[in-house]
Amino acid sequence: MSNDSPITQSGYEKIQAELEHLIKVEREALRISIAEARELGDLKENAEYHAAKEKQGHVEGRIAQLQSVIAKSKIVDVSKTKSSKIVFGATVVLIDQETDESVKYQIVGEEESDTKNKKISYTSPLGKALIGREVGDIVIVKAPRGDKEYEIESINFI
Repeated sequence: MSNDSPITQSGYEKIQAELEHLIKVEREALRISIAEARELGDLKENAEYHAAKEKQGHVEGRIAQLQSVIAKSKIVDVSKTKSSKIVFGATVVLIDQETDESVKYQIVGEEESDTKNKKISYTSPLGKALIGREVGDIVIVKAPRGDKEYEIESINFI
């Protein structure tokens, strides 16, 4: 089994943009902040220096994390996916069996999941429940507030 993690093109581009910003903007700004704080003298009691060094640690950690994500990512062209079953990248419309409300989610990679924007990871409980299912299927998802039941109304690859 390979270590590749699937990711959509838009998810990949978003991570690449964050990485570039961290390297070109944040890293450079911190380098300047640290140099300016050093000029203030005694580093033991220099709050600006310690704050900048701490932030530098966070930025470098995030850069390393994003570089790792990019190295392990395999871009999936969702628009070329043809399937009657739910697979990675699918945009799915579900009907909540309790409230009769419909909700739309796209199934994406772990790094690009964002529930506010209706993007769920294929490794999430709902993502796992949906993979391999078809229109008309009922899925039951174990949720903190009790099981949720959904009917799959439509599957699209957009």
